[in-house]
Amino acid sequence: MSKAILSLIKPLHRPQPKTNRKILITPYIKKLANEVCEILRTQRQQWEETLQNRFFEEEIAPSEVAHLVFDKVRDCELGLKFFGFVSQNKFSLDGFAYSSLLKLLARSKVFPEIDNVLLECMQSEEKLPTREALGFVIRAYADSGLVSKALELYSFVLKTYNALPELLACNSLLNGLVKDGNMDAAWCVYDEMARRDDGGENSCLDNYSVCIMVKGLCEEGKVEKGKRLIEKRWGKNCIPNVVFYNTLIDGYCKRGDVKRAHGLLEDLKDKGVLPTQETYGAIINGFCKRGEFEKVDQILKEMDSRGMKVNTQVYNSVVDAKYKCGFVGEALETTTKMIEAGCKLDIVTYNTLISNVCRDGKVQEAERLLEKALNSGLVLNKLSFTPLIHAYSRKGDFERASILLVQMTECGLKPDLITYGGLIHGLVVAGEVDAALTIQKKMMERGLSPDACIYNVLMNGLCKKSRYADAKQLMLEMIGHNVSPDAYVYATLVDGHIRCGNFDDAKKLFDNIISRGMDPGLVGYNAMIKGYCKFGMMKDAVFCISKMTKRNVYPDEFTYSTIIDGYIKQNDLYGALTMFCHVIKRNYAPNIVTYTSLISGFCRCGDIAGAEKIFKGLPANGVAPNVVTYTVLIGSCCKEGRLAKASSFFEEMLMSKCNPNDITFHYLVNGLSNNAHCAISRPESESDLHKPMLLAIFGRMISDGWHPISAAYISIIACLCLNRMLGAALQLTDKVLNKGFPLDSVTLTALLHGVCSVGKAKEWRNIIPYKLNEPKLNVALKYLSIFGCYSTHEVTMETSLILHTLLEECKSNE
Repeated sequence: MSKAILSLIKPLHRPQPKTNRKILITPYIKKLANEVCEILRTQRQQWEETLQNRFFEEEIAPSEVAHLVFDKVRDCELGLKFFGFVSQNKFSLDGFAYSSLLKLLARSKVFPEIDNVLLECMQSEEKLPTREALGFVIRAYADSGLVSKALELYSFVLKTYNALPELLACNSLLNGLVKDGNMDAAWCVYDEMARRDDGGENSCLDNYSVCIMVKGLCEEGKVEKGKRLIEKRWGKNCIPNVVFYNTLIDGYCKRGDVKRAHGLLEDLKDKGVLPTQETYGAIINGFCKRGEFEKVDQILKEMDSRGMKVNTQVYNSVVDAKYKCGFVGEALETTTKMIEAGCKLDIVTYNTLISNVCRDGKVQEAERLLEKALNSGLVLNKLSFTPLIHAYSRKGDFERASILLVQMTECGLKPDLITYGGLIHGLVVAGEVDAALTIQKKMMERGLSPDACIYNVLMNGLCKKSRYADAKQLMLEMIGHNVSPDAYVYATLVDGHIRCGNFDDAKKLFDNIISRGMDPGLVGYNAMIKGYCKFGMMKDAVFCISKMTKRNVYPDEFTYSTIIDGYIKQNDLYGALTMFCHVIKRNYAPNIVTYTSLISGFCRCGDIAGAEKIFKGLPANGVAPNVVTYTVLIGSCCKEGRLAKASSFFEEMLMSKCNPNDITFHYLVNGLSNNAHCAISRPESESDLHKPMLLAIFGRMISDGWHPISAAYISIIACLCLNRMLGAALQLTDKVLNKGFPLDSVTLTALLHGVCSVGKAKEWRNIIPYKLNEPKLNVALKYLSIFGCYSTHEVTMETSLILHTLLEECKSNE
């Protein structure tokens, strides 16, 4: 019922609950009402004529049996049918009849009809429904989410009857208000209920009323206030029960205060109240969020000792939490326990498993889980498909991702922005921008508009392909679909201009954003600063910082690292150091990008000692070097012929488990091969033991007559293997073989060392492409003793065993 309807109702001067004129209900009247119901149910045609004849025969008005008909008939359509008949024949219903009709309509929740009946019956006192009937309507409104209408009707009842609607109606209204987060209105209703409550038979407040308010307080994090509210109501039709405890325990757990929640559990047991599944479930969920799985196991054991079966929902919480904490094995064990306990995996369990398996890149296993869920008769949902679609998109298998998208729609599920967004993002990352645009069009054809994030991803991909005109067109399309570009979109366009070398266009766009009163945000300013630095306009870059701070946009690590890197690329080490000092004074913590830029600056000036000084200070500043940091140092040392220093940095890099990249390898191969004469070592020289591993192995190979480039690559592969980085070693080996270098004896020895060091000695034939004769195997055994200086005795012996076995096989084949 709207406010417009309420405004038509005349004040009734707060009458006392009145009794409408009541027709004497005789057995004959009851019989006639039953006949009317039967006519309505059975006659599809000429029912009106039949009713008119029947009432004419008895000389009784239809309005006199209307309330009985509405009470007896259970089909709201039949009730409305009879109501229409009475209205068309100009008979006037009384309040009892309207009350019965409203209760019938409220049970079926046909709200347009309810509104119409309310508009008609609340015009006069004679037609006014009973308080009970209006309570039925309030419950129907509140339970269906029409809380504002329920509140309006509640206010009307309170004003008209000077009494509350019935308790069930008030509780439904309270529950609806709390669910909507309208606690102010909920408190007004609750306080009125408490004020009128006399604690007698006709109580205006009960346990459920109090519990609703406590739940609302707990949702706001005010658990102590909820506890005090319960204590205040003790003895006033409010008896401590497990529902109250469950609400408070859940409130404490959601707030992260599991200690107090557990204390309440103990208090509950001390009072002789038996905990329920909900009690234990809330506590377990709280401990799961904190990663305290020992406590979880204790609670599960307690439930088992009480003969209480753990339900699927509780197990799902444990599985999800263990995955989130990185305990993959334990999570899978929990699912096994579920099955052993006779607890069936539901779609939430499968979705959790699928999501986490996809996160680990195991898409085939995720597919098997999806198939298993389907075969188990479970109804799949969007969360079943979306992780798989995203995982295949990340792997670049867009054909399979598209097939799953089709399968998803065939299951009656509509892909949402998250589903499409993952697929579009994957295509853009893979450089398939046109395919991503096709997906976007299909998405729009299905009535789903992309958000600013999807548009930004697409524009970013177009800009990286130097298709700025298409990106600009996409922005116009975006505005045409009433999607407001955000700071990230504008930053993408500014960055796109800069990537294409169109600095003037980038600046015009940026200035246009500012002049229109829009905030480009930190990302927008950073994109412009990046442009100034790229084109050597360092004064403008620094001035841009002052402009952004005046607009209360403050620089971050990226801002400063960009400017410092800009100074370095302009060979202005002094400017970079000045800016670095400014960063320190402002209490910013420089990141590894900043430090790497400074190290690069010192290296550019030939001051490797200065670069090394900064490098050695990184641990004290809580920053770990990355592949770029190491590569800059290795490259500079190699260019100056300082092979020992370059080798030392390389070995430190490997010991830090930092994977080298192709640029690292390129610097090392060039450095070693161009300075091979410096690395030659005398046979049986003990000085090799004091050299860095890479240089010692390379020097021995050069002394044995190996080609410098081959020796460089093999030495690097050996170092990777001896540092247990087998994956990187195998990748580099493949690249070397593709360049036309054959697999040699020393590489075989190195790779066998790597295989043995990671515990895969039995699988070595499936890992290493072996094709060597007896002489080459003898060379391999020679280098085994060299590698043994840098490896454990166990790994060396295991490698030796494989090589000797191969040697015996060669001899037996001759």
